[in-house]
Amino acid sequence: MNLLLLAIAPVFSIILYVYFQDKYDKEPKKLLIISFLLGAIVSILIVFSLYFFTGRLIPITDQFSIWQQFIQAFVVVALAEEFSKYVIVKYYAQTKKAFNEPYDGIMYAVMVSMGFACTENIMYVIGGGGYEVAVLRAFTAVPAHAVFGVMMGYFMGKAKFSKNRVLLNFTGLLLAILFHGAYDFFLFINFIPGISIGAFVSLIIGIILSKKAIKAHQDNSHFKA
Repeated sequence: MNLLLLAIAPVFSIILYVYFQDKYDKEPKKLLIISFLLGAIVSILIVFSLYFFTGRLIPITDQFSIWQQFIQAFVVVALAEEFSKYVIVKYYAQTKKAFNEPYDGIMYAVMVSMGFACTENIMYVIGGGGYEVAVLRAFTAVPAHAVFGVMMGYFMGKAKFSKNRVLLNFTGLLLAILFHGAYDFFLFINFIPGISIGAFVSLIIGIILSKKAIKAHQDNSHFKA
């Protein structure tokens, strides 16, 4: 039980942080919970389905090939995982009447991302990773998924109220894939001494940009007095 709590604690800590940043028009809790569950269940199923095909179409034949690890990071993993979150935000959250300000893009994208991260974290931690992995992922993989969600949600929030909806939605998806791919790529090529630090650098940059994105949408909220 303690291990399970350790696996989910960082997820809900991030959710609370992003929720309380929504100062002017908080989202209905029902929609947030549904978004979280869709991320935790449907998004995971989409990813496993995509992995089934991409794993066969793009197999890793050389673990020490930088090019193959690049494809694995950006195409097999990042594209599949971020696309699975994107479709839920686009076809579920973005269609709701309660999605009525740009910050809502961040809120819903983070909820979906944290749903995905929650299931993934439980699988890693309970599946044999133990306390060490739980603590490590609490400061790496879980906040990384939140960053990807904020990046995506920032542009999808703008898209809802723009004539360039397709372009902005795609920009959000692409940015999430780029940050996710970069983070994973540096970890995948850990056979190069010291290169893994690149993952943490990309995460720190993502966190800084995410805080700016959150502030920007709050400052420009049309509910702000």
